[in-house]
Amino acid sequence: MITAQHKIGSGFGARSTADDVLAGLDLTGRLALVTGGYSGLGLETTRALAKAGARVVVPARRPAAAQENLAGIDGVEVDDLDLGDLDSVRGFAERFLASGRTLDYVIDNAGIMACPETRVGPGWEAQFATNHLGHFALVNRLWPAIERGGARVVSVSSRAHHFSGVRWDDLHWQQGYDKWQAYGQAKTANVLFAVHLDRLGRDRGVRAFSLHPGGIHTPLQRHIPKEEMIERGWIDESGTLLNPEGFKTPEQGAATQVWAATSPQLDGMGGVYLEDCDIAEPAVEGGTTGVKAWATDPEQAARLWEVSARLTGVNAFGA
Repeated sequence: MITAQHKIGSGFGARSTADDVLAGLDLTGRLALVTGGYSGLGLETTRALAKAGARVVVPARRPAAAQENLAGIDGVEVDDLDLGDLDSVRGFAERFLASGRTLDYVIDNAGIMACPETRVGPGWEAQFATNHLGHFALVNRLWPAIERGGARVVSVSSRAHHFSGVRWDDLHWQQGYDKWQAYGQAKTANVLFAVHLDRLGRDRGVRAFSLHPGGIHTPLQRHIPKEEMIERGWIDESGTLLNPEGFKTPEQGAATQVWAATSPQLDGMGGVYLEDCDIAEPAVEGGTTGVKAWATDPEQAARLWEVSARLTGVNAFGA
């Protein structure tokens, strides 16, 4: 299969920050939406975009916490959104569309990782439902504003997509739950979503990207017991990072999603997976970098879109 998954030599890298990739860009008059834009990488993404002149809408499951965390950042507004609740997604989208505004950047950043088995909605596995289906419904409901703005849609995935492709025979883990494989499936879904959205949207001026932000210690790890982080070699008994050079700072972790949303270097491109502020190479057998073929397969991407539309009851591109 011919792939566009090859580095372009962006000049940025793993240690570049969100401010680095925005240097020289004036985003005045642009409107961004950043889910989870009040914590971890999302907070740094919001801060960097606002600093460059953009106005940023931050939909938040905890609006009070969002208001507190975002205090002092100009050009930011908060609204209520729970990605695990499709009624909440619909309500937020209706309020936003009623404002008549267009979107320039949509960064699907919010997510949960390796949580205990949890069911939401009609019994859906929470990681797949929140990380993928909630964002799928959100983007489809916001499509009028996205299309008018010729927006870039950025789906924040992870290298964890290497853990699992889509389990077509058991999407919601009814036959035994593995928190890391479930997370991997959700992150694969994030990549496939961008592949097919780009295919559907490119002729309408909308492009989509997915990415691995890097390894960063953020509140995303809140469901992982300290003992497991010690076992994985992330921290010692005192909670100190054992390999700090192997982790990015939040400023560095936010860089790839900000680059994906705004960089002129990506004009005319889309549907590709990024890491370290460049297009990633295809993963090789036994490797830990790059993108797995199961996550960029256009047939699987189209199949996932159809399944997601059926599950959520939302499809901006058809019945």
